[in-house]
Amino acid sequence: MSTQKEAMREFGTVEENDLRLDTEKSEQIIDALNTDLAATFTLYHQLRKHHWNVEGAEFRDLHIFLGEAAERAEEAADEIAERAQALGGTPVAGLGQLQEHSPVEPEDDDIYDIRTSLAHDLEIYGDIIESLRDHVELATNLGDHATAEILRQILVDVEEDAHHLEHYLGDDTLVTEETMN
Repeated sequence: MSTQKEAMREFGTVEENDLRLDTEKSEQIIDALNTDLAATFTLYHQLRKHHWNVEGAEFRDLHIFLGEAAERAEEAADEIAERAQALGGTPVAGLGQLQEHSPVEPEDDDIYDIRTSLAHDLEIYGDIIESLRDHVELATNLGDHATAEILRQILVDVEEDAHHLEHYLGDDTLVTEETMN
């Protein structure tokens, strides 16, 4: 059990960093990173929910895809958090802070048919893609080319997963009761 009575760094504060990026610029980038981090965690949890609850004719393929997509989201969240920390900030981590900073809304706790679930996922992916593009531009404009590159690589993976979801939602996939009658 820790005996420390004071926080080492208060959330929302930015310290000087060894990367030689101005603190004011770091603050803007860390705020953007925390937005992306919160959105990515929201996506991660929703993908896991769908991974656990998928049923139907394409169960196995979707179960595997959703599990792998969740792992990629978790890896992206880790990269984003580590970059925020390297810039002298504190990555958003608490559930309340994650909800407050997330620009995306997860679906509720109910279970939906897989087409509806994947459509919900695709909506979040689209919002994250737009945010990542904006934040790549922000980091580039502020001279933080490393953060821009990290976000570009994450963007490539996010776009690829979104494109795969589009394929799963094609007209000739995911059998529904209507198509069986």
